Amino acid sequence: MKVTVIQQDIVWKDVPANISRIKRLIASAERSDIYLLPEMCTTGFCMQPQGVAEEHCGATVQIVMALAKEYDAAFALPVMTHYSGKYYNRMYFITPQGIMGYYDKNNLFEYSGEDKVFEPGNGKVIWEWRGIRIRPAICYDLRFPVFLYNRAEYDLLLIAANFPDSRLLAWDTLVRARAIENICYVAACNRVGCDEYGTYKGHSVILNPYGMTIAKCRSNRQGSATASLDDEMIAKLRIMTKLNK
Repeated sequence: MKVTVIQQDIVWKDVPANISRIKRLIASAERSDIYLLPEMCTTGFCMQPQGVAEEHCGATVQIVMALAKEYDAAFALPVMTHYSGKYYNRMYFITPQGIMGYYDKNNLFEYSGEDKVFEPGNGKVIWEWRGIRIRPAICYDLRFPVFLYNRAEYDLLLIAANFPDSRLLAWDTLVRARAIENICYVAACNRVGCDEYGTYKGHSVILNPYGMTIAKCRSNRQGSATASLDDEMIAKLRIMTKLNK
């Protein structure tokens, strides 16, 4: 099983430009089983969703469904979504067979006013893909260890984020802590570039269950990083998480 994080410079509220950029980054990345994109990858972390939020299973989801078939891979696609008059910070999990499911960000970032614009999710979600159990999380979720605690339920934690430079030390520390305490692989994908909230240097990384870096993106540059998950380690960590339960 190979996992790839796509470290993207997101164009502010320009969905077509971001889709084009995503396609180029995926084409230049190592072939993988799972591709993870940063939070709100088609718009940036925008608190003005009117006119840019996509319908549930909308145009970008359809485009990525075609990519999933082309690459024979799954895509963790975080996009701003509207449904039944409400807005969601949502991550879709798309496989060659279609949409396996989605996760709505549970812990909304009050400091930015996210909780006044978007609806929170209903709790944890677990997906299984090619024998790997996957837990999704989005940005601020990272700061809630009890919410993400692994009760022998998952092998890989996917974290999509727009984590700014001002809190980069927290990002580096927390993603490692989540790997160690949950005895799981972590793929953490952060954006680069800038927007009205600040600048972003990425530090996208893939960690093993001991918190060791097994792949990382170059700081402050678009690109990707890919790592293989070890089947023997996954079998071992499943035993360890049961003991840790």
